[in-house]
Amino acid sequence: MLIIGIAGGSGSGKSTVVKQVIKHLPREAVTVIPQDAYYKDNGHKTAPERAKINFDHPTSIEWGLLIKQLETLKAGIPIEMPIYSYVTCARSKETIIVNPAQVIIVEGILILTNPRLRSKMDIKVFVDADGDDRLMRIIRRDIEERGRSFHQVLEHYDSFVKPMHLQFIEPTKRYADIIVPQGGQNKVAIDILSSRIKTHINLDVHDGKKTKSPPKPK
Repeated sequence: MLIIGIAGGSGSGKSTVVKQVIKHLPREAVTVIPQDAYYKDNGHKTAPERAKINFDHPTSIEWGLLIKQLETLKAGIPIEMPIYSYVTCARSKETIIVNPAQVIIVEGILILTNPRLRSKMDIKVFVDADGDDRLMRIIRRDIEERGRSFHQVLEHYDSFVKPMHLQFIEPTKRYADIIVPQGGQNKVAIDILSSRIKTHINLDVHDGKKTKSPPKPK
């Protein structure tokens, strides 16, 4: 099993990179684990309290559960991945059954901040993008998907996103094996990463054939 971590700032184009990589691969060969599914459950908090949650700080993630479920997948056992809502800041009672695959992609802004999680990764990728480009994507996403007003998005960016990016996320670039500038627009980097994954998949298949026991003589 090949475990790939894809990190980068909020709005950098991580999800686009993941989608582009998956397009190059057999569907059954890849499983994606989004960091966002492992935010701590804050559904019990009031609306004003939820508005102050810092989603860009490493302590907002339940790392123990994420690492445990990643290890479970590596052991060949399916997991029940949480479902998290940014609107309610709570986890759903339902879960998503995720099956093991030859390639596991862990994606999220903070995944390279945790040493234990980093140690599980075979390839670490950092998706880089200009700050202005990231801000425009954040504004569009938070208004359309998270129910925030334009003013709320800017206030949240200034209070949490920007300072946390500078303190925690940008420094993790030094842990990356591959840095992808321009996000999902960087066709060359995506092709290189996809080729590396394809090689691993082909090697797995080849090794499986080599180690297969010969038929017993009749």
